[in-house]
Amino acid sequence: MIQLGVNSVLFKQFDFATAAQQIKQCGYDGVEISAIKGMCEHLDLSRWRDQKAELQGIVQENGLTFLSMEVASLDEERLLPAFEAGAAIGIPVINVGPGGKSDEPGHLQQSIERLARMAEAAASFGVTLCVKAHVNQSIYNTPTTLQAMEGIASPAFGIDMDPSHIHRAGENAEEALPAVLSRVKHIHIRDCKGRAQGPGPIELQACGRGDIDLYRYCKAMVDGGYDGPVVLEVIGAGPAHSLADVSIVAAESYGYLNACLKQLNAR
Repeated sequence: MIQLGVNSVLFKQFDFATAAQQIKQCGYDGVEISAIKGMCEHLDLSRWRDQKAELQGIVQENGLTFLSMEVASLDEERLLPAFEAGAAIGIPVINVGPGGKSDEPGHLQQSIERLARMAEAAASFGVTLCVKAHVNQSIYNTPTTLQAMEGIASPAFGIDMDPSHIHRAGENAEEALPAVLSRVKHIHIRDCKGRAQGPGPIELQACGRGDIDLYRYCKAMVDGGYDGPVVLEVIGAGPAHSLADVSIVAAESYGYLNACLKQLNAR
């Protein structure tokens, strides 16, 4: 059964206990904890040992599981403690962006080399490092993702396939997924209107509200045998958004994704 989760960055204005409670009430199986410096640090990598028992207790009390952690950065000074924290807390997947700039000479190769080194470090802790194609960064579409797959052999490396970034790169995500699915170990998911560089307001990131054919994306996922986590990642929530506002986005997305996956016999 495919597990559905939410990245806690959607609830960045609230503490992790509140986020977990709302995520569970919306129907999700698990949570991706945000450790994104400067944006949302529900997991503070500088003091994760102090947080460990509390975070594990919150997840257990709400009947959730830790599906993943988003660090975003490829900075070794953040990734090494992230791997250690993941292993100790029970978080199996650490998600990052590729860094660098699109089509800038040397940037893609630099990202691949750094990801390869960090994947070996992840392996030593027994966790998996996943990267996603990201608008304007060195890995940003299917061809650059395939280059990363070819250049990184470690079994501790995987692809985090986010359809919104692929869509904004001018591809149809449901058609692009099969090409990379063999190495996909995590899926970030959200919708978006149009192919602009930004993801848009949070309400239009709710699954089913935008222009991505997420049903066909889910079908490609299931047809290809994927059984890893599918995690809603909605960014852009801020002080103007109430707890109800962000919870509605989470609940609406759960209803859409759960219905799609049930239709496909994957839940």
